[in-house]
Amino acid sequence: METILVIDDERATLAMFRLLLEAMGYAVLTAEDGREGVAVFERERPAIVLTDVKMPGMDGIAVLQRIKELAPATEVIVITGHGDMDLAIKALHLDATDFINKPIQRTILEKALERAHARRRLGREQAETITLERCGEAAVVHIHGAVNARSEARLQALFREAQGLGLPRIVLHFGDGATVNGAGIAVLTQLLQAGRREGCGVVAAGVSANLAKVFDIVGLAGQLPLFATLEEALP
Repeated sequence: METILVIDDERATLAMFRLLLEAMGYAVLTAEDGREGVAVFERERPAIVLTDVKMPGMDGIAVLQRIKELAPATEVIVITGHGDMDLAIKALHLDATDFINKPIQRTILEKALERAHARRRLGREQAETITLERCGEAAVVHIHGAVNARSEARLQALFREAQGLGLPRIVLHFGDGATVNGAGIAVLTQLLQAGRREGCGVVAAGVSANLAKVFDIVGLAGQLPLFATLEEALP
């Protein structure tokens, strides 16, 4: 049975969510404010969280940001009132899965949960195509799929993990068939900047001729040393 955490400062809303979600077959955890919700999340680590966007103290936006810091792959659905579209859009920019309006309708909730499950399936696929390993004095991020907006969270999370190893070099190893679109270029640029701030050298290996041309056109080739093979890229 899958577990969902619901965070809302209204007990009646929590009771309603419990009834709906348990009827759908979920185990339900609840919290009556943002800080309690984050504490429950840290202890239980559910894959899906529903949080009210407006709460006293720690609001839903802060909850979303904290959960994404702790576990970027967590699917967070924000609960909004009518007239809260600015907050809903802000939440989506912060990688919320979706938003649902009060009063809650079961069909709308089911659709939001379907999207959450679809994103989780995609995340599992990306977990197989973007991986991290240590090779001597280098942290190697293997990329076998697409670098795009959908893979951004996975790639950034592994890059942060690579930085945490404290090694002098991070190698972005592009496998056969790896692709990079415009959003992926932006992600790679951010990673290069993050590496420089931490004093860690970032290089690329296995870049195809076409991808090397793209890197040259967008100005990445001058910032990202390219090696033909992984072996050549290792310090």
